[in-house]
Amino acid sequence: MLNAYRRGIFPMAVDKRGRIGWFSPDPRAVIPLDKRFHIPHGLRRVWQRRKFEITFDTDFPTIIRECAERKEGTWISPGIRECYCQLHRHGHAHSVEARLQGKLVGGLYGVALGGAFFGESMFHRATDASKIALVALVERLRASGYVLLDTQWTTPHLQQFGTYEIPRTEYLWRLEHARQLECKF
Repeated sequence: MLNAYRRGIFPMAVDKRGRIGWFSPDPRAVIPLDKRFHIPHGLRRVWQRRKFEITFDTDFPTIIRECAERKEGTWISPGIRECYCQLHRHGHAHSVEARLQGKLVGGLYGVALGGAFFGESMFHRATDASKIALVALVERLRASGYVLLDTQWTTPHLQQFGTYEIPRTEYLWRLEHARQLECKF
């Protein structure tokens, strides 16, 4: 799986039996890690109030399970879950958890290689929880020297943060550059 990520390819379960498909979209969506990253005004207030407790890598299996259960027809099959949990045990997959009064209410997970982070999925059970987890992720990536945050495809949810698309050739160039960096999540 890591070799696929190094080449800009990621897996998804494509049917109810859990068969895996491999994807490398063109164009590719990325979230800017520079000042183009946009925090919507209302969310900025929530972030500044520190309403949510944010943790990293404290409950990866629960985060991926919640992401898989968030909607019908998920691409996260049991096999995919186990593979990402194994990547987490080896230090390649990471989670961001958002809690309210100690209860897990949102989060996200992805894979890190060099200075690239590949965002995979997010969930929320409280308003703004996954968005706050994303803001916390961007802060962590910036502080650690990451240069690429791959979201694979653009969604309306991600567009509010400044997500934009680039051609696959540019994406692969950026990925090659990012992989050369030695960043610690």
